[in-house]
Amino acid sequence: MDFKTATALRRLRLVSAPEAVSFLLLLVSSVLKRTTDFNAVPVMGWVHAALFILYLVFWADAWNRTKWGWKTAALYFVLGVLPTGGFFAERKLKREAEAGVIAARARREGVVNV
Repeated sequence: MDFKTATALRRLRLVSAPEAVSFLLLLVSSVLKRTTDFNAVPVMGWVHAALFILYLVFWADAWNRTKWGWKTAALYFVLGVLPTGGFFAERKLKREAEAGVIAARARREGVVNV
C-alpha cells in the first residue's frame, strides 16, 4: 500500500466515528426538540452535515485509491448512512489499513504471501 492510499484510508477512518456520533446526537436533539424546550437541531444539523460531506469526500477518495469493488464501496457508503455504522466502518478500515501495511512490508522484503 502506498502512502497516498494509506492516507486516504486514515482520513476516512478518522472522520467515520465523529460522523456517527454527530448522527446520534442529531437524533437525540430531534427527540429533545419534540419533548422539551431544548432545540439543538439547527446546530447539530450543520455539524452532522459537515461531517457527512467530509465522509463522502473521503469515501470517494479512498474508493478511487484502493480500487475497491462495488460491494466494498457500497458497504462503506451504507455504514456512513446508518446511525452507528461509522463505528463499524472505523474498525473495518483500521483492519484493512493494517493488512495493507503488512502486505507492503512483505513485498518490500521479498516475502511471498501465503
